[in-house]
Amino acid sequence: METLDDRLAHRLRSTGYGQWRAKVRAVNGCAQPVRLYGAHQLQDTRTGHVLHDHAGHIFAPCGNRRSSVCPSCSDRYAADAFHLVRAGLCGGTKGVPETVADRARVFATLTAPSFGRVHQARKTSSGKRIPCGCGEVHPDADPRAGTAIDPDAYDYVGAVLWQANAGILWQRFTMRLRREIAKRAGIPVRDLRDHARLSYGKVAEYQRRGLIHFHAVVRIDGPEGATDPPPAWATPDLLEDALLAAVAAVSVRIARPDGAPLVLEWGDQVDVRHIETGDTGDTNRGRVTDEGIAGYIAKYATKGTGTSEAADRPIRSQRDIDHLRISEHHRRMVQTCWDLGELAEYAELNLRRWAHMLGFRGHFLTKSQRYSTTFRIIRGDRRAYRHAQTLERLGLTEQADTVAVVNDWRFDGTGYRDDAERELAAGIAERIRHDRKTKYSEEYHREQQAAQHR
Repeated sequence: METLDDRLAHRLRSTGYGQWRAKVRAVNGCAQPVRLYGAHQLQDTRTGHVLHDHAGHIFAPCGNRRSSVCPSCSDRYAADAFHLVRAGLCGGTKGVPETVADRARVFATLTAPSFGRVHQARKTSSGKRIPCGCGEVHPDADPRAGTAIDPDAYDYVGAVLWQANAGILWQRFTMRLRREIAKRAGIPVRDLRDHARLSYGKVAEYQRRGLIHFHAVVRIDGPEGATDPPPAWATPDLLEDALLAAVAAVSVRIARPDGAPLVLEWGDQVDVRHIETGDTGDTNRGRVTDEGIAGYIAKYATKGTGTSEAADRPIRSQRDIDHLRISEHHRRMVQTCWDLGELAEYAELNLRRWAHMLGFRGHFLTKSQRYSTTFRIIRGDRRAYRHAQTLERLGLTEQADTVAVVNDWRFDGTGYRDDAERELAAGIAERIRHDRKTKYSEEYHREQQAAQHR
């Protein structure tokens, strides 16, 4: 019987391996590439003359942001998220001025409320482990951490409905925050837009219990956004006070399946820290640094629900739920989404569609309009850079303004054809990742050394 090693050796010796490897490298070792066939041309727009053409099969990256699905595309998403968030924190890039770093800025974490006691790997501030509510001491890797101590008493319906309405709760929070800021500034709410603008970037992260919490960078700008200086009254203390008041004031009122009222609010664990400029800082004193936050958010943005919590792909049937390799606690959350999803009163929540996300329906990384740049602009800049590289390689740089790209590609499937190709692609991806980290590390050390000699 042919083994995986045999198939790997055969693929490495095959005549088309070099071309296949080049296609894999072109998508940075994407785990589930989209296969396309067709052709593209570079044409001179003045004469219609074909300057370059290519026909055949190519790979396009899957673009999945979850590291558990595609590490390669997840890395790219994380890099884009880092630059998007960092631009709004530090400025000096992506059209955002450096002056944003001097404004009232806080890093806030908003959590879900309790729906029942769960197992926890608890520690004291000194790092000593202490018993969980169940009476046991859990290590960090204990699979029971985050699961219900008493599943029959846990409010799975409330948890799922809170999760499905978390986006609405966030929207109401930002509206209320503007009111609270205006109140403390001593101006009518309707006039706030003439004095200041609230800007933010936030990311959602799953807790081990299966409920999301939001990490947000919140900033007060002038009326026109990042390029406009804020009013003198816009201080970090004012922003923190207004934020805490807004968290406590908002709620979403809906009904349970039996008609009983359900009030959805934020949890008691709200953390607000002032943001300092730099790449180091003491977070234990209620402050964090802008460079550190950008890295945190990039990491959070690429996390899925996790293999121990739910699925990274949509649930299509009850059979899918029955075959999930997850904890019973998280299976109950998925099952609750599925069961509530068939009720007419929750039709607009699309709970079956979002069962694999434990009911969460929002985007993982969102921002206000004027916070910084956008993913579209970042990706457009990358396409323009690659286009310029292609023209330079073909010796067409001087004709760049008159070159048009004509694409004619058709879908031919997804993924690799067998386990040998998947294994080889994973190895290529790992090598690319290693080389990239080495390059970034060397650049960072050079920058640090240069800074020391200034």
